[in-house]
Amino acid sequence: MGHPILNLVAQRIALGLLLLFLASGLIFIGTQILPGDVAQSILGQSATPEAVANLRKELGLNDPAYVRYFKWLAGLLQGDLGTALSNGKPIGEAVSYRFSNTIFLASWAALFSVPLAVILGLFAVQYKNRWPDKLISGVTLASISLPEFFIGYLLMFYVAVILGWFPSVSIPNESMSLLEKLDTIALPVTVLVLVVLAHMMRMTRAAILNVMQSAYIETAELKGLSPFTVIRKHAFPNAIAPIVNVIMINLAYLVVGVIIVESIFVYPGLGQYLVDHVSKRDVPVVQACALIFASVYITLNIIADLVSIIANPRLRHPK
Repeated sequence: MGHPILNLVAQRIALGLLLLFLASGLIFIGTQILPGDVAQSILGQSATPEAVANLRKELGLNDPAYVRYFKWLAGLLQGDLGTALSNGKPIGEAVSYRFSNTIFLASWAALFSVPLAVILGLFAVQYKNRWPDKLISGVTLASISLPEFFIGYLLMFYVAVILGWFPSVSIPNESMSLLEKLDTIALPVTVLVLVVLAHMMRMTRAAILNVMQSAYIETAELKGLSPFTVIRKHAFPNAIAPIVNVIMINLAYLVVGVIIVESIFVYPGLGQYLVDHVSKRDVPVVQACALIFASVYITLNIIADLVSIIANPRLRHPK
């Protein structure tokens, strides 16, 4: 038998691969049961039945569903995401550019939201049930209650149109400097930060308050340590597992849930690419984007699980 922590890591990775395989099956089934005919939508309503039949044969749509699924899976294992039906170009090239844009947007949102959530959570615990705690909780609950499209349009109208501080449309390009890119993505980043901040802050607060009931916290307080030192040195490290879990779930949302935000600000990310090709009924593109989003979500959840395992001293130091 190996080390318990290594066994658990191997189990989580194997479970993640199984979930990804099941997700690929669900994605394929979901795209196949969509109404309408792919060949007909490509050629248009005026196409002759012969032309539609020829295109169906060319695209392999006459093959049984399970044959098409395993062909698609075989291509994925070789790194081939397929070809877009709408323009005949490899999906991998477009996805690479779009996904890097989405990661750029999500990374800056995470860079602001994660430290801010932890700091606000610690601050709320220190001033529990006093006005700073109530103010932080009230503001974060208000932000979580509003849908992101509403926040997005509100910021677009007041900040971009009325005040003119930032552009209302976020389309960065390679010729821009980093500061110019940050100016371009300021509004979508603000929306994403407001959306995920409340979840992470409230979980940080709840996790630390739960740990504060422990006996060793009372011992630290009896030693005469300041409340902030007790929280920082004793409560926070022991509350890290649930905090990391909620942070990872929200980081996954920053990548997977950007579809609405990207659509509002016309940001050239993977979410906008997916929306564009759903309207064109470009099934291979929809499948590729959905699988990438599923991969990111599963991977970040596995990382959260592994961090929780590693943070457990009973697993790090087995008897």
